[in-house]
Parts: sequence; structure tokens; C-alpha cells
Amino acid sequence: MSQVLYELRASWAIAKKDAAIYYLKPNILVSGALFPLFMFLAFSVGRPAEPALMIPGLVAITILFSSSTIEPVSIPIERRMKTFDRLLSAPISLHAIVLGESLSGFLYSIGIASVPCIAGFVLFGTGLSNGIPFLIGVVLTAFCFATMGTLFAAYPTESPGDIMSMLNLVRLPLIFISGIFIPIASIPYPGQLLVYCSPLTYGTDLIRAGFSGPTLFHPAVDLVMLLLFIGVFQVLANRLYKRFNE
Repeated sequence: MSQVLYELRASWAIAKKDAAIYYLKPNILVSGALFPLFMFLAFSVGRPAEPALMIPGLVAITILFSSSTIEPVSIPIERRMKTFDRLLSAPISLHAIVLGESLSGFLYSIGIASVPCIAGFVLFGTGLSNGIPFLIGVVLTAFCFATMGTLFAAYPTESPGDIMSMLNLVRLPLIFISGIFIPIASIPYPGQLLVYCSPLTYGTDLIRAGFSGPTLFHPAVDLVMLLLFIGVFQVLANRLYKRFNE
């Protein structure tokens, strides 16, 4: 138990370090906050939809980009400055490092995602009909994509642009196969199979359940699938960091 607490304290220290250094960097603010907002406006302006349907999509997109932006920027920079090697040589496990890096993206995402939530409540009068699935959806989706960002950052490069390019090849398609802009029923049949492979599908579905919007699955299904994706991303991230840093 003492070792577990030590590892958790180390993870928290890593998250606080990233928060102090990287949260206000211009490229992170643009990629994590402004880009998803502009993308949402580009596809939603002029479309007849109730705020209760649009706000969950905006929250989901904001979480996707903000939570997966910190690690692809911070880890390559620290590789270049050789501080990441110092972190790897510290008397902590890779699990603690992966968890700490994921926590930094998670906490950043929670803060950024609160902006569209408050805007929906204040400006549009959008109310939550069930706060439990909404809160669970926001928390699990943020941690899921924060872990995904940490996973991609395992690629051994000192350039954030290399990782962001690869990451966008995954993030952008996820938006269009997850039922945010395009109804899943309108997606051609082979593409509908990819819907079930997207963690954003289950995160958006769970967030939408909090607003009593149309959902695809029972909230329990969304919960289990998000936990499954988190577990898979954490395991893969640990293996990749071990492989690339042996």
C-alpha cells in the first residue's frame, strides 16, 4: 500500500509540473480550446438544432482535443531538453509516469470543457435532466483521450508536430464517425461498423444522456466501453514507453 501511495504521489507531481509549465502555452491553447470551437461553429452554424443537442457535441469535441493535446506537446519538448530521461530514471514505475501524464491532460480538459457547459447553461438555458451520466461521461471521456494523447506521445521524437500530425489522423475521423455532426443512421453501412470502435461515440452518448438527448446505448454500456478503452490505452502506452526507452 505504501508503494501504491508513493506512485500516486509521483503521478500527481508529474501532473502539477505539466500544469505549471504547459497549460498556458499558445499552441496548446489553440489546439485544445480554439480549434474545437471553430470546427464546431463551422459545421453547426445554420443547422436547425436545439441547444440540448448541440451543446453535448461541443463539450465532447472540446474534451477530445483539449485532453489529448498536453502530452504530445510536453513530452517531445522534454525529450529535447533531456528532462524526460531524468523522469524515466527516477525511482518510479512507467505506470506512474503514464498515469501522471494522463492526469495532466485530464485536468486541463476538465477546465476547458467547463466553458461550453457554462455557456450552454447561461446563454441557452440548457439544463441537465440527469447530472450523473453527464458527469461520468465528462470525466471518463476526458481521461480516455488524455491517455490516448499519452499513448501517441510515446513515439520517440523531439518534435511535437510529428506527434500532432499522427494524432490528428485519428482525432478528425473520430468526429465524423461518432454521431456529432453526421447522424449515425446517415453514415453508409460499412462506416457504421466503425462507430462502435470510436470511444468518442460512447463519450458523446453518455454526455447526451445527461441532457435527455437521443442516445444509442444504455448508459451502462457507454460506461463499460469507456473503461475498456481507458484500460487498453493505458496498457498500450506502458508497453510502448518500455519498448522505446529500453
